[in-house]
Amino acid sequence: MSEPSLSAGPIRLARGHRVQFEQAQNCDVLLYPEGVVQLNESAAVILKLVDGTRTAADIAAELNRQYPGEDLTADVREFLEIANARGWIT
Repeated sequence: MSEPSLSAGPIRLARGHRVQFEQAQNCDVLLYPEGVVQLNESAAVILKLVDGTRTAADIAAELNRQYPGEDLTADVREFLEIANARGWIT
């Protein structure tokens, strides 16, 4: 059975998940009841924009504004699909 894909609606972090800077690891992490995931810079930037009001297209558009010169839409979409499959976002 395939994982559910993202709808066109707003995306939010799954219940019990949050992104925070972890000083001991000197990086952002995704905390959730079952554990912790160390995030690379790109993943942290994307997940910090997941606030329950933005869609995948909104997040990609914001990052394309912040990082001009390259279309990041496909990369953002791919990461969000992976995050969705892992249960990090809904």
